Amino acid sequence: MQITTVGFWGGYPGKGEASTGYLIEEDSFKLLLDCGSGVLAQLQRYISPEELDAMLITHYHADHTADIGVLHHALLIQHFLQEKDFHVKAYGHTEDQSGFDSLQYKNLMSSEPYHPDQTLKAGPFSITFLKTIHPVPCYAVRIESESGTMVFTADSAYQDEFISFAENADLLIAESNFYKGMDAASAGHMTSTEAAHIADQAKVKTLMLSHLPHFGDLNQLLGEAKEVFNGETLLASSGLTITYQGGKSNVIYR
Repeated sequence: MQITTVGFWGGYPGKGEASTGYLIEEDSFKLLLDCGSGVLAQLQRYISPEELDAMLITHYHADHTADIGVLHHALLIQHFLQEKDFHVKAYGHTEDQSGFDSLQYKNLMSSEPYHPDQTLKAGPFSITFLKTIHPVPCYAVRIESESGTMVFTADSAYQDEFISFAENADLLIAESNFYKGMDAASAGHMTSTEAAHIADQAKVKTLMLSHLPHFGDLNQLLGEAKEVFNGETLLASSGLTITYQGGKSNVIYR
């Protein structure tokens, strides 16, 4: 399993970067997890858009979905240029019907509902879901394969349920939109120390702080998390890639 950070900013992308998006690969299968603003431009640093097999959307806020429309156009243009048929399965929940319907595009992308109480099989991945605490319906995901397990909190206020959901994961990508002591819950988000508490109690191997704020010192955010969690702790950044194989992990910047 290889996880590449395509975008990581909360709300809107930083200059030359992207809001939320992760490329998750196993063997030749390629899954895009969320598709926020700037994701399509950044994705092309690693793969061509038409190489995608699937996309999964945690919720329909714009910082997680803004580039879906231009991804549709990329698939269409490459279809004509290469004279090939491409098909991406786009998984989303149906609690926002208009958001779900927006995933479908011609015969190039199909909208596929995921059912939060069932395990979704997507290529080599088994994916389970946890509803989060956010102003709109949103789901955290646990993605497992033979080589590793990663958990993505998506957007959420803190909840104890994250601890069992993330238990023993190789990687926890946790939203950390606020600093220690701030009122994150009222906005449906978490602080650095809340994310770290989940990582500590769930006994994950690596914590990656994501959905980062556009204010303050991000090194402070990292330091606050390290006060709570003694395991490997990383700040999400463009191209940060973690590979799991044979029980070992490797971190590089692509």
